[in-house]
Amino acid sequence: MSVLAIAFPVEAAVPVAQSLIGAGIALTRPLLGLGALVTLLMVFKPLLAGIMRAVVAFFVPRKSFEQRVAAHRFSGVRMLNRMANDYSGSQPNFAAELRNLAARDN
Repeated sequence: MSVLAIAFPVEAAVPVAQSLIGAGIALTRPLLGLGALVTLLMVFKPLLAGIMRAVVAFFVPRKSFEQRVAAHRFSGVRMLNRMANDYSGSQPNFAAELRNLAARDN
């Protein structure tokens, strides 16, 4: 047996191995890029969070104290009306009391 008999099958297998390695690299390259992007986002997360908070504060200003108090009152009225609707079938007197409390203007 000669050395050439051993070299020819290896020579035939080289293009197949190259195509498999190329396909493997083509699959792992996006994963490595995505991993690098996630790593950068994790490292700069506090900076990005601060920038986002500044952008939100710039475009959506904080409500005044009176607006916040009115919103809180309105949510309480909605809660009382929701409770009154729940109790209207079983306890109509209690539901009427809850609606009366919701209608008060404090």
